[in-house]
Amino acid sequence: MDTPDKQTQSSDHTPREVVEQLIKDWDLHPHPEGGWYREMHRSLEQVTRSDGAQRSSITTILFLLDAESKSCWHAVHNADEIWIHLQGSPLSLWTLAPDGSKALQHVLSLHQPLHAVPAGHWQAARTEGQYSLVSCCVGPGFQFEDFEMLRSRPAAQHPPGALPDLL
Repeated sequence: MDTPDKQTQSSDHTPREVVEQLIKDWDLHPHPEGGWYREMHRSLEQVTRSDGAQRSSITTILFLLDAESKSCWHAVHNADEIWIHLQGSPLSLWTLAPDGSKALQHVLSLHQPLHAVPAGHWQAARTEGQYSLVSCCVGPGFQFEDFEMLRSRPAAQHPPGALPDLL
């Protein structure tokens, strides 16, 4: 993985300038759930999921959330997702089991850098400061057809524990 210019982390820059530089340095693009991303790796190794679908064995993205963005409630069906904190402010990651009873908050930081979200669980995130840069690894590999945004469902089908401010 390439590394961005060291000036990205300089204290001579405002938080907004740091975010803009990270977007530029890493060639990040808007993600449908919110924030910015770029796929960094897609395994050439193929696996067959239990439902018979073929997927790369693993995929990895860089994902950036700034103070003005959030990762809205979404689920990755038939694949686990591991969030890894890399840089910036702590990140609040909320998870919700498929039954949707109660959202759990997991704070990722340099001291507690990762959390695994099981396949089919709802998840949402927001930075606790100016920005959070994370990596998200999905296995079997991510495909948008396995991705569901909660806001796409009628409100009557929303799990009761889904925090409305993360829709």
